[in-house]
Amino acid sequence: MFESILCQVTEYDPDVLESLIGLAVEIAREGREGRRVGTLFTLGDENAVLARSRPLILDPLSGHPESSLHGANPNLRGTIKELAQLDGRFVVSHEGIFLSACRYFDAVVTQVDVPLGLGSRHIAAANMSAVTKAVGIVVSESSVVRLFCHGQLVGEIIPEAWMMEHAQLGGTVKRERVGELTILTPSLRQTPIAK
Repeated sequence: MFESILCQVTEYDPDVLESLIGLAVEIAREGREGRRVGTLFTLGDENAVLARSRPLILDPLSGHPESSLHGANPNLRGTIKELAQLDGRFVVSHEGIFLSACRYFDAVVTQVDVPLGLGSRHIAAANMSAVTKAVGIVVSESSVVRLFCHGQLVGEIIPEAWMMEHAQLGGTVKRERVGELTILTPSLRQTPIAK
């Protein structure tokens, strides 16, 4: 599904990376309780990421069995969506295990070039991916998902465009823009009326 991005990040299991990107897109698309939510995930090089970060609050994931903390666990995915509302970042192992939540990242690099207009989550992801081998996945409050690898922005996912490719209407569709909404309807084919 995210082949062009997966080609940019070859160090990780594509299934784990794709699952985490999918979760990020869900958070960007759905938000929580009617408001947009921003968050950040790091994938891989977990020991280095943990060494360069610290908890903001008592870690809500601490002490739970590893089997319940795998990103493919549907119960955990709901929990992660709730925790994403809190300020802080998630640390995910190379294997897709959520190790920690609500982290503050201390990594600072002066040579990271983050495009203007992107905020502290993006800078934190770029910095952490520059000083570790982790990939940073940022959910922006503007509902865009961005990936950072080796300190560089390597991909952006705009959920509306992603969702349009996954529409359930079959056949030819008509697209209409109404404000910020895109409406898809089946295209009506003109069939001759029998006399």
